[in-house]
Amino acid sequence: QVQLVESGGGLVQAGGSLRLSCVASGRTFSSYVMGWFRQAPGKEREFVASMRWSGGNIYYADSVKGRFTISRDNAKNTVYLQMNSLKPEDTAVYYCAGGLVLGSPEYPKGYDYWGQGTQVTVSS
Repeated sequence: QVQLVESGGGLVQAGGSLRLSCVASGRTFSSYVMGWFRQAPGKEREFVASMRWSGGNIYYADSVKGRFTISRDNAKNTVYLQMNSLKPEDTAVYYCAGGLVLGSPEYPKGYDYWGQGTQVTVSS
């Protein structure tokens, strides 16, 4: 059974930092693309960042470029999202996703597996 489990969300003041983790289990993800998405209340789920589990092909949404960093630790089967200089508009539920993603990594429909989400709240 494939599982993606996120953690690391919380409440932080504007300008602060958080690191989200996504532990993957149940299959080999070496050929997969791993992505982070977020969804704020009343809004559609939006792309944040992605990378190939094998490394490379790293992409970021323009809104987070220069502030967020995606990375992975193969030994721990974990993907991270380091979030710095957080803004109130970053407030959302953040989701980890994995899939073969044959097209653009920005579209949620390309991903086969999703975590349950972790809440990030940035106060002003």
